[in-house]
Amino acid sequence: MDRSFGCGLEAALAVIGGKWKLLILYHLGPGPRRFGELRRLVGGVSEKVLIQQLREMERDGLVERRDYQTVPPKVEYALTEFGRTLAVAAAPLCEWGSAHMARIEAATSLAEA
Repeated sequence: MDRSFGCGLEAALAVIGGKWKLLILYHLGPGPRRFGELRRLVGGVSEKVLIQQLREMERDGLVERRDYQTVPPKVEYALTEFGRTLAVAAAPLCEWGSAHMARIEAATSLAEA
């Protein structure tokens, strides 16, 4: 399926769309992670959704999956070079979130009250 995008942001959102992908990207930044470790780090995500998001990220070339073919099973996920370029691009967003975390938490609390 050929797809053309109207702008770069549309193309980026096509790759990072999904609630958990940026968090997965963030936690894979330091290096490869096993599935169970990722599931613990990306709190709140179900196993099914994490698998789905990782498969989509693998399909899009952001993540590579390495199956060691051992018993018990050992599978690791790591960022590809393409995935690392996205992680670098997402870093300022993470910094912005950290700088404004208290304000965002306060606004979220007021909205929920």
